[in-house]
Amino acid sequence: MKKIFFLLTCFLSFYSNSNAQGYKNPVISGFHPDPSVCRVGDDYYLVTSSFEYFPGVPVFHSKDLINWTKIGHCLTRPSQLKLDKCAPSAGIYAPTIRYNEGRFYMVTTNVSGGGNFYVYTDNPAGEWSEPVYVEQGGIDPTLYFEDGKCYFVSNSNGIMICEIDIKTGKKLTEGRSVWNGTGGRYPESPHIYKKDGWYYLLISEGGTEYGHKMTIARSKSIYGPYESNPSNPIFTHINEISQYNPIQGTGHGDFVQAHDGSWWIIFLGFRPQSLLHHVIGRETFLAPVRWDTNAWPVINGNGTVNIDMNVPTLPLKPVKQHDLSTDFNEAKLGVDWNYLRNPFMKNYSLTEKKGSLRLKASPVSLDDNDSPTFVGRRQEHIDFLATTVLTLNDAKEGDQAGMTVFYSSQAHYDLFLKKSEKGKRKLVVRYKMGVLNHIAYEMEIPGDKIYLKVKGDKDFYSFYYSLDGKKFNFLSKINVWYLSSETNGGFTGVYIGLYTTSQSKNTKTYADFDNFIYKPENID
Repeated sequence: MKKIFFLLTCFLSFYSNSNAQGYKNPVISGFHPDPSVCRVGDDYYLVTSSFEYFPGVPVFHSKDLINWTKIGHCLTRPSQLKLDKCAPSAGIYAPTIRYNEGRFYMVTTNVSGGGNFYVYTDNPAGEWSEPVYVEQGGIDPTLYFEDGKCYFVSNSNGIMICEIDIKTGKKLTEGRSVWNGTGGRYPESPHIYKKDGWYYLLISEGGTEYGHKMTIARSKSIYGPYESNPSNPIFTHINEISQYNPIQGTGHGDFVQAHDGSWWIIFLGFRPQSLLHHVIGRETFLAPVRWDTNAWPVINGNGTVNIDMNVPTLPLKPVKQHDLSTDFNEAKLGVDWNYLRNPFMKNYSLTEKKGSLRLKASPVSLDDNDSPTFVGRRQEHIDFLATTVLTLNDAKEGDQAGMTVFYSSQAHYDLFLKKSEKGKRKLVVRYKMGVLNHIAYEMEIPGDKIYLKVKGDKDFYSFYYSLDGKKFNFLSKINVWYLSSETNGGFTGVYIGLYTTSQSKNTKTYADFDNFIYKPENID
């Protein structure tokens, strides 16, 4: 009887694990655009764009394509990533990750200087190499390996392909234009796959907006000519069937064949939240692909995707969710935190006051296309609460420190403590929107220590303060859409940041932040 019970338990366990059903999109929420994925055995690795933020190109790991853990960044050193005074939404554009003969490669473009390059490693969670630059221009580069050769593909005057020496990055052949897409604007994000003797070239068209779409062509030769799929586009939410879908702007995808033989696509999209504005950035989504022999791929049956995906999946491998909050007792900031452009590390310390993050002021402000004393983490949920407690020290008139809801140097909302005339301390809510610079609330408070809170929902950011950390008082609220891509342009998403700044070059002002609490609400 015990043996029968044991065998029955094993059977039920195997059946449930091998027939997992359903998941929710996005699989990586918040500003994680332009995803690319590769598989090594039953491990999956994914990278996304990072633009003006440092370190650059976050790396994720998964066992099931659904549950992802951020394990590091590809670009962690200034020698790999120069972002000096780069404009908002400049810096690092769409990366691609590939694996070949025991080595991982990440190829991308620094549009603020240097152009196309790749880095490599044997350990994607560790340090990556110094950049290897490639002369072929354009953006959205990818690598394709076959029979000891490496092909470099980018979009420059159409989709261009050349062969390179993977050790040096030198071009071995001239770039050849092989396809211009189906006539949509901005043919970009090319990826090449080989299946059943065909080379398939997947691209995006229409721009990374509401008209985004994916198209595909194929050829018996890697250099073409490429035949366009008669059913293009193979994936888009521009059509009537998806006009009310909560996911829009779908495109920029990368196929992967899973270790069970099934095919999937990782791609970007965004979720409009207030008057058709998207605020938290372009996110990473997942869909199944049917790809029969000698056939064109079909994405999720009808070329659209949903939030709730009721489809068979790989056996699910849930991961331990890391704490979204911190008490700053760690030796270094975790992988969720980023700086703006190349940071001046002397302005950041986790050791000078135990259990606190110390930010030392500089004359660079949040309004400058430079590197202010700022650390932030992505807003990953439409509904959230973020709280911190700060003490402003050795401040002179005009010096300030606080929290910011930050989209760019031209669009951010700030809640901060400021040293004003005659040594008074003022709590200020400020809204920066292009040339508009509005003080929404200002009041005197006693002392240099204060608790700050920001609440976000689909329509508003609301700001609160407390003197004791228990009772929070409402200050002001403002519409989210002034921080959207539709209002400001650009390709990033909102960060919740901590910062300090001074009006003096020789300042000794600093702020101590004793914790940072980030809590999702009404999980999206």
